[in-house]
Amino acid sequence: MAFDSLSEKLQNVFKNLRSKGKLTEADVKTALKEVKMALLEADVNFKVVKNFVKSVQEKSTGEEVLNSLTPGQTVIKYVNEELVRMMGETTTEISMLPGDEITVIMMCGLQGAGKTTTAAKLAAKFKEKGKRPLLVACDVYRPAAIEQLQTNGEKVGVPVFSMGTGHDPVDIAKAGVEHAKANHNNLVFLDTAGRLHIDEALMEELKRIKAEVRVHQTVLTVDSMTGQDAVNVASSFDEELTVDGIILTKLDSDTRGGAALSIRAVTGKPIYYVGMGEKLSDLEQFYPDRMASRILGMGDVMTLIEKAEAQIDEEKAAELTKKFKNNEFDFNDFLDQMQQMKKMGGLSSILSMLPGMGLPADLEIDDDALKGTEAIIYSMTKEERTKPSIINPSRKRRIAAGAGVDISEVNRLVKQFEQSRKMMKQMSGMMSGKKMKRGRMKFPFGGF
Repeated sequence: MAFDSLSEKLQNVFKNLRSKGKLTEADVKTALKEVKMALLEADVNFKVVKNFVKSVQEKSTGEEVLNSLTPGQTVIKYVNEELVRMMGETTTEISMLPGDEITVIMMCGLQGAGKTTTAAKLAAKFKEKGKRPLLVACDVYRPAAIEQLQTNGEKVGVPVFSMGTGHDPVDIAKAGVEHAKANHNNLVFLDTAGRLHIDEALMEELKRIKAEVRVHQTVLTVDSMTGQDAVNVASSFDEELTVDGIILTKLDSDTRGGAALSIRAVTGKPIYYVGMGEKLSDLEQFYPDRMASRILGMGDVMTLIEKAEAQIDEEKAAELTKKFKNNEFDFNDFLDQMQQMKKMGGLSSILSMLPGMGLPADLEIDDDALKGTEAIIYSMTKEERTKPSIINPSRKRRIAAGAGVDISEVNRLVKQFEQSRKMMKQMSGMMSGKKMKRGRMKFPFGGF
């Protein structure tokens, strides 16, 4: 994920601060110099970094801080507060008109930023919230843009209005809104055309759409992998069109993440959502405080809880707890838990949200490696999955051959499974009699 390298560097700086019983002004200045270099290497805007360091230094060199019992922790607190302030402090949602009034959202951005996919992701999000969205294909220039929107719309169950490539995008946008009125849609997403770079023709077309259609929100999609250029793009679009908010895409990629830290501070525009993957469900609300916590290695338990609550069926969770308690958890259950974990973004995503799990930037967690485990389980018979205790050496050889792995891999899985089952039985015993409260973590991976 973005920020991995920055997170590791900041955590090393803070480790040195915590190791000192007492801090001097020189200690703080040295630490903040390292923080400054880490932010600049993450491609954060130079002016933003300068203001950031100045603010933290002013707060951190006071007598009450240097003489406190935990000066290092206090400096970290100020860094966290400044990160949150830099990214916007409060969470901002795309504003909607009430009831059945039609809200029109114009999606804009450069070609390749993920605008069309993001439009479908947003439509799916608001459909879940009770809205009746319509996607309107206004990009008549990019090959297969209309087909891409139609495919994505079909996947998320949202209708797509299209007039083909032989019409003016302004006419398509107007006709799309009329179509929404006739079909009782109360939310319209205009998927406009992008360009490889900002030019006058692009801006004029977008201005004409806004002049002819009552657009309530202009949402800019920005590719976070473009670094500082993302900030420049956002500033240019805002100057020409007056952007209401921004969605950062590809924040799950190996990017330095500076755009997310700079874009609000430079443009003053809120970040609504962040794209965390290619799946149409991989769109997360942007919480500045949670993002700051993840960057500083403090985890993001709230987001993890929300993902778990969205993906884990309460009845299944209760049934699973009962199975743990009675030592009845089998490989079928484990397979189901692996699927739940995939829906939550995979093991690497889950670990990145757990406090104290600051993973080294160069550590690669291959979620695809779990496919080997799936292959082993699928090579078992129904009886073997239900009764793991019957898996003897001869059965292990057959399973290994069927999965195309060495028998040692089968031995390892069976051993880990048995150890995990014992551990989960003990845990369920300790928790028996206690009611599950909302917000308590429900780990969907059976202790593996």
